[in-house]
Amino acid sequence: MAGDPEGLLRHRVIRTDAVDARERYQLLTSLVVPRPIGWVSTRSADGVLNVAPFSFFSAVASSPMLVSLSIGTRGGVAKDSLRNILDRGAFCVNVVTEGQLEAMNRTAANLPPEGDEFAFAGLAVAEAETVDAPFVANCPAVLECELYKHLDLGSAGGLVLGEVKGVRLDPELPIVEGSAFVDSEGLRPVGRLWGFNYTLLGEVRVLPRPEV
Repeated sequence: MAGDPEGLLRHRVIRTDAVDARERYQLLTSLVVPRPIGWVSTRSADGVLNVAPFSFFSAVASSPMLVSLSIGTRGGVAKDSLRNILDRGAFCVNVVTEGQLEAMNRTAANLPPEGDEFAFAGLAVAEAETVDAPFVANCPAVLECELYKHLDLGSAGGLVLGEVKGVRLDPELPIVEGSAFVDSEGLRPVGRLWGFNYTLLGEVRVLPRPEV
């Protein structure tokens, strides 16, 4: 290989404009891993409850506290969660833990707009304190969010920025002494991989930042 006499660079470059949408999705979701799951609960303009998982979800900033959520389309039509967020201006992100993995997966079912995923998955529902949205009542950690900004992505759906107005924590969740860190081993979060694959917490390694 030119410029690489020892053959150390063996990468195969896939040009994203040369593959179809399905292959791009497969590459992206199998390489950007593990991803946190935004288990998003909303209410429609007509009052119908909705809860659905999205793995294109991330933290954005701490002051103000912002999270991002990318919600795609289904058949070229905006998904219920996006419509509800735009209509109501609010949503909750329920942190998926090991004990709720199967219930979360059940809420991924493709119900009609009038369907209630809370009822379908047998989930208890409660009302957020700081925003107009429901949440999963027995979820140990919930982010109560207000719509901060929406970016229309066309056929790709919409990118939502939510400002976290309240952080709801189960009193039994351990907090690291002298801080506001929620202990990960006590929370036991679940991460998304690709396809039907998820990952559990596994081993936690502590690596202090090196000093220069």
